[in-house]
Amino acid sequence: MEEPATRLTLSVSPVGPAYRQVADQLRALVLDGALAPGSRLPNETELSVMFGVGRSTIREALRTLASQNLVVTSRGVSGGTFVAHPDPGKVSEYLEASLGLLKGSSAVSVEELVETRELLEVPAARLAAQRRTAEQLEALRSAVADDALAAAAADADELAHNLRFHQLLLEASGNRLLRMVTTPVFPVLQAAFQRDAAVAPARFWPIVAADHVAILERVEAGDGEGAAKAMLDHLRHMTPTYQALAEEEQQT
Repeated sequence: MEEPATRLTLSVSPVGPAYRQVADQLRALVLDGALAPGSRLPNETELSVMFGVGRSTIREALRTLASQNLVVTSRGVSGGTFVAHPDPGKVSEYLEASLGLLKGSSAVSVEELVETRELLEVPAARLAAQRRTAEQLEALRSAVADDALAAAAADADELAHNLRFHQLLLEASGNRLLRMVTTPVFPVLQAAFQRDAAVAPARFWPIVAADHVAILERVEAGDGEGAAKAMLDHLRHMTPTYQALAEEEQQT
C-alpha cells in the first residue's frame, strides 16, 4: 500500500463527505490495479493517518466499498480488509438490483430496457450463430422444444422457459462480459409478468415460441446476420406486451 498511497497522495478536502472521498480514492487504487485482488489494506488506524480523518470515517468508507463488493473483511489473527476477487455472479446481482431500483423509481423506462436488450442481444445472436458448439446447439434445441410444449399447454413456467433460451444463447455467444451485463436486464422486465401475467394476451407465448424457433434455425445454419435479424424481430414482437404491462403497473 505504501507505494500507491505515496504516488496518489491520499487526502480529503473540505468539499463533500470525507468518507466518500476516502472510498473514491481507495476504489481508484483497486480499479487501476494498484491494489490487486487479495491485497490486504492497511488497518483502520493506518488509513486514518494516511487520510487525516477519524476511524469512524474510514469504517464508513470501507462499508461503502464492501457494499459494492470491492473489499471483504475477515476476523481473526490473519484477518483484515482485503480487495475482493472478481465474481461475475456478484456483478450481475448488483446490476440487477440497481436496474430494479431504477425501473421501480421510473428513472428507467420499459422502452429503454427493451432498447438495451436490442443493443446487447442482437449482436449476441450473431455471435452465437458463428461460435456455438455442438453441445450448446443441442441445449438450444431442447429449450426451444420446451418452449413449444409450454406455449401449447399454457404452462405456468413459460416465463422460465423463455429466460432459459435467452441465457443459453448468451452462453453460445462466447462472450462472458456480454452475458454478464445482459442477464440482469431479464428479471427486471419479466418481473411485470410475475406481478400480473394475465395482462399478456393469449397469443403472446406461442409467438415467443415461434420466434425462438426462427432464431434457432439461423443459429443452426451459422447465419449470423439472419440470427441477428430474427432476434431483433423477436424483441420487437415482445415490446407492445412489455409496454402494456408497464401501463397496467402505473395504473395500479
